[in-house]
Amino acid sequence: MAVCCGGHSHIVSAFFGVVAISLLLLLPVPQAQAQAHAADPNAITKANPLVNHGGQMLKGNMNLALVFYGQFGRIQKNTLRSFLGSLNTNGRVGVGGAPQVSSWWRMLSSYNPTAGNINVKVVKQYVDPQYSLGKIMTKDFIKIHVQKAVGEFPGAVTVIVAARDVTVDGLCMGKCAEHGVIDGAPYVIIGNPMTECPGACAWPFHKSDYGPAGAVLKPPSGDVATDAMVISLASGLASVVTNPFSTGFFQLGQKASVIEASTACPGMFGSGASPGNTGKVLVDPLNGGAYNVVGLRGKKFLLPALWNPKTASCWTVM
Repeated sequence: MAVCCGGHSHIVSAFFGVVAISLLLLLPVPQAQAQAHAADPNAITKANPLVNHGGQMLKGNMNLALVFYGQFGRIQKNTLRSFLGSLNTNGRVGVGGAPQVSSWWRMLSSYNPTAGNINVKVVKQYVDPQYSLGKIMTKDFIKIHVQKAVGEFPGAVTVIVAARDVTVDGLCMGKCAEHGVIDGAPYVIIGNPMTECPGACAWPFHKSDYGPAGAVLKPPSGDVATDAMVISLASGLASVVTNPFSTGFFQLGQKASVIEASTACPGMFGSGASPGNTGKVLVDPLNGGAYNVVGLRGKKFLLPALWNPKTASCWTVM
């Protein structure tokens, strides 16, 4: 993993150790903001645009250490692996002319236009089906996994995926995923949205607990939890790239919440989005699954909107 430095790289040392940054993916928007968002999808970011605080951002080669903690089905593991493998499918045309996963990923490179594309490679994978640290994932246990995962790959980003029967400490309390830093190594952890707040973290594949009752879409893989985890993972990786040490692109929202690259545009997946409405998406004629990008071997995914630093507005791949 390489990093690029802004003018305040000395700030980074203060964040080494265990640092957790909350992600507010697909969480309820306060009523006043939701009303404004209905009229103007970019109202939230116009009121609180993301700011470059001059810290480090990731660039170049981004090594990932992928950890599946607990029991997982074949569809879940294969779908998440396929998503990660699709991030750098440059030059390959999506099925039916649909946008590629790599088109979404390249938007993150625009946060540092001199750094070029971010090349992702999974350098290590392991599964812990025996729940070696128990079924409650605390910050101390996250540290153990990160240290184990990056042992021979210093600086790699650890991605921890928790099984359905694992409770991740801090998730389902205003966030669907989390990213942070342990001993200088960034990490992302996501839970299973069918047990970690499905009404917030599994939308639009599950009925939302908040806001307008929009249409519930069918998941492209056929599994609600799997495709919702892809959304959470995509959001987490976006934040790791643009704000790995909490000194990059972010803005403080209400109650000191941290707004980042994907959480600045909650619930948006296509043009014309509004509260309870994902916006323009495609529908798979074979299974009715909703998607907006295509990856390796025609695999379909639904990925969240990102904040565009050039236009200071929300951007969707469709």
